[in-house]
Amino acid sequence: MRHFTKVLNGTALALALAAPAIASAQDGDAAFGDEIVVTAQKRTQTLIDVPQSVSVVSAATLEQQGATGFADYLKNVPSLQLVQGTPGQGRLVLRGINTGGVASTVAVYVDETPFGSSTALANASELAGDFDSFDIARIEVLRGPQGTLYGASSLGGLLKFVTNEPSTAGFEGKALAGVEFTDGGDASYRGAAMINVPLGETLAFRASGSYRKQGGYIDSIGTAGSNVRANINDFENYGGRASLLWTPDTNLTVRLSALFQNLYVDAPGIVEADPATLKPLYGALSQSEYLPTFSNVKYRLYNGTIEYDFGGATLTSATSYGEQLQSFRADYTANLSAVLGAYVYFDQRTESRKWTQELRLASNGGDFIEWLVGGYYTHEKARIFQNLKTAVPGTPGVLTPIDLPFELAVFQLDSRYEEVAGFANATLHLAPWFDIDLGGRYSHNRQSADQVTDGVLLGAGVIEDVRSSDNVFTWSVAPKIKFGTQASLYARVAKGYRPGGPNVIPLGSPPGTPTTFEPDTVTSYEIGFKGDTADRSASIEAALYHIDWSDIQLAAVVNGFGVNVNGAGAKVDGAEIAATLRPTRGLTTSIGFTFTDARLSGDTDPLAVGAVKGDRLPFTPKYAVNLNADYQWELASGVTASFGGSLRSLSRQSGGFDPAYLATYGHFPRINAYEVIDLRAGLDFGRYMISAYANNLTNSGGITSTQALLGVAGLPRNANGALGTAVVRPRTIGINATVTF
Repeated sequence: MRHFTKVLNGTALALALAAPAIASAQDGDAAFGDEIVVTAQKRTQTLIDVPQSVSVVSAATLEQQGATGFADYLKNVPSLQLVQGTPGQGRLVLRGINTGGVASTVAVYVDETPFGSSTALANASELAGDFDSFDIARIEVLRGPQGTLYGASSLGGLLKFVTNEPSTAGFEGKALAGVEFTDGGDASYRGAAMINVPLGETLAFRASGSYRKQGGYIDSIGTAGSNVRANINDFENYGGRASLLWTPDTNLTVRLSALFQNLYVDAPGIVEADPATLKPLYGALSQSEYLPTFSNVKYRLYNGTIEYDFGGATLTSATSYGEQLQSFRADYTANLSAVLGAYVYFDQRTESRKWTQELRLASNGGDFIEWLVGGYYTHEKARIFQNLKTAVPGTPGVLTPIDLPFELAVFQLDSRYEEVAGFANATLHLAPWFDIDLGGRYSHNRQSADQVTDGVLLGAGVIEDVRSSDNVFTWSVAPKIKFGTQASLYARVAKGYRPGGPNVIPLGSPPGTPTTFEPDTVTSYEIGFKGDTADRSASIEAALYHIDWSDIQLAAVVNGFGVNVNGAGAKVDGAEIAATLRPTRGLTTSIGFTFTDARLSGDTDPLAVGAVKGDRLPFTPKYAVNLNADYQWELASGVTASFGGSLRSLSRQSGGFDPAYLATYGHFPRINAYEVIDLRAGLDFGRYMISAYANNLTNSGGITSTQALLGVAGLPRNANGALGTAVVRPRTIGINATVTF
């Protein structure tokens, strides 16, 4: 074994109304009458006026469906995929832009705050911020590159949490309690509360907190013998948000916000499967646990946003600071015990701290032109620390470390990222029926990194101040034809990028080991139509798109070292169509269909990655269908009943790029098609509401993630040559009770 990989191991016009986006007064700028309003382009617009593909998941939909995280949004946003084996360690994918690298392709925002690292040196792709959705006004999902307004690492799109603002209108509160039961697993519990307090005519405070204890459903079988521990993959998720809003006059608004959230996971959600068939081994959802493991993730976000309305334009300043702190322990016994003669485990800490400042000036409408100009600065620091250790063989679930007089392997990577950018956007109203939207952004970033290694397996070494820098211009052009106020036809061409960076590798590495990797870029071409009837009883959206992805970034092993490399490229051709119908009062139905043909357009290194031209990009089904139906009716005076359901159907997918799996089976893992069916029902008494749901009704075993077949030093990763997979959570039946006051 020569080196530990520094990347985390193992671990179209589109549907805008996949479910009813019911807005309320609390949604703030989310509703003008029955129209959906979004802030996708950093100004308030009706959804039909945005010349690109946007999905909105409303607070009412989130509450009705008992949604708490990324996995619950998928049925409402068909082009969104989640590759996840462990809570808090998830990779978001939009429109197939995914190769399994370690830098994110989907940006995550909370209001004005970008979350997560922009670089490939802090495992950003597998640590997307999965925030609890209690007291969220809505979630906006922008598909296609967002480089003009949102900058780096938004190649595939953007997922934005829009929180509820404090209100001076009056005191408000809400409390929620819930319980869930998962087939073959332990019970789960949930509690949440919110309070809004006016502190005068110009000042208001709002705070919320949530707690969730999810029972596990995967068993430990110890050393691949009889069952030892049941339901080991349980986790706790708790946190809170607080916000203070001050409006001293009609022109000035100041909002201060803070968020914290902790996720404590007892074991990864990995199921050992037959590598040839991907069926679970040992007749159950189980894994060969030798030692207890964990994964702890902490989110911290602080933001101050100031807006001043000058009459003709509004100046916005958004200052943010965020932290993402992860610590986890992985069981490497099956991988390395034969080499080291003991049980083996691996501790890692990943720390990412990010400070950002954005200043922009935007016009308040305009007969001929609406415009926005701004500047952006970010400074990030990250650290990855890894330590390989041994333990005394014993009872699974018990860890007894061996105190060696020397270190086996220690690795530390410190990195820094700094970016300065300027951007502008303008919408020209060239005729009452014709607009054109133009945007551009110039960015300069620079990175540096230091590496320290120690131990008998890696050797002692220090590499300091490895540097790289990028200059990039991203742009977008989107003409739009309006057919009155109810329909529009648009086209959009846009570019997005992801920074390159240094590969920090030991001194004396063999020739050919890449010391840097280049940025990758996408250029997206999209044409789409949005329309609804005058009474909004029916709507349809459709889009066709083509994406050219150049110099794709890949995680690879070259000369025995874990590095980031660039591949030739990929192409994505897609179509998305959605129709929503409200044929009678209280009934809303929708269907969304997505076609995505995402393939490599060139070969990758045959030993480092193994993928060749024509191979499908990982975890991108060619076909996906979403069906939603909900019916509400008055059951009695003051009592409203509801009943609904969802179907999410995915065609066959390819698993992660894995050269060892390819060499053994002649192809990458093939994930069978699967469907997930959810049902829900509720009673609304006004102040009180009870909702029940049954998720994954048919106990689909759909696979959501695959590990590499081999682990450290090219040895089998799991016991008995198993392939690690993650599956959709088994059938879960739950009930929530909510009271508002």
